[in-house]
Amino acid sequence: MKKRITSLLLSVALIGGMVGHTQVEAAPKVTLKEYSNCKEINKIYPGGIARSSTVKNKGGATKYKPFVNQKLYDLNTKSDRDNDLIACER
Repeated sequence: MKKRITSLLLSVALIGGMVGHTQVEAAPKVTLKEYSNCKEINKIYPGGIARSSTVKNKGGATKYKPFVNQKLYDLNTKSDRDNDLIACER
């Protein structure tokens, strides 16, 4: 009896997952570029560039959420003046 219930629940879950399935769009390609200053970075990335999604801003409240990309951040580390792993946050 328990096997039948488990099998029935598993079948319902699988069918429900198929019905609600939507196609996931690929993330847009990021152009890896070294920017000369924060003004250039903020034109494209208003919240700046974060090295990872887990970093915290050391400064006060920010207006925008930073774009997360480790390679792009690594190219622009010179723009991270407070060394909080977010370049040009605002």
